[in-house]
Amino acid sequence: MTEGGLPLDHGGLIDRWQRIWVPHREAYLRGEGRPAHDGPGEECPFCRAPGMAEDEGLVVARGDTAYVVMNLYPYNSGHLLVCPYRHVADYTEVDVEEAAEIASLTQRAMTVLRSVSRAQGFNIGMNQGKVGGAGIAGHLHQHVVPRWGGDTNFMPVIGHTKPMPQLLEETRRLLAEAWDAED
Repeated sequence: MTEGGLPLDHGGLIDRWQRIWVPHREAYLRGEGRPAHDGPGEECPFCRAPGMAEDEGLVVARGDTAYVVMNLYPYNSGHLLVCPYRHVADYTEVDVEEAAEIASLTQRAMTVLRSVSRAQGFNIGMNQGKVGGAGIAGHLHQHVVPRWGGDTNFMPVIGHTKPMPQLLEETRRLLAEAWDAED
């Protein structure tokens, strides 16, 4: 139904919002791909990704004890995750070598993101446990989210939608090329 050309919601109120549909997010909201348990193995996407081809697993770079992968449900374009290969849930469980490589890969990710996307800032952090906000609580992963002045506009604040200018595969390719070029 409409009133004066404006659509009405179910309560008869005027709904003036335009919508940008992002159906790929529905899988995330339903929890698809999220492991049923917190143990290691094929169900864990962070255990599975390093065994895949880079483009298929969205892997950007590999280290000795940790690797860098694109976030399948990014907060911003270029949102990366730094994960230990070993299936550990808590930061206190990583050993000295893993902690050092996670830190080193995080620094490198920042450098590459600045080079490729001119990122002006970053949000970096780990959500520990389900209560702490971890979507996949069983396998530690550090977020590296590039930020730009004005990137939080009305879309995410009001519309709860984040337009992304590139497909994940294209972003992964550009970041991986820049990562290799800086070696």
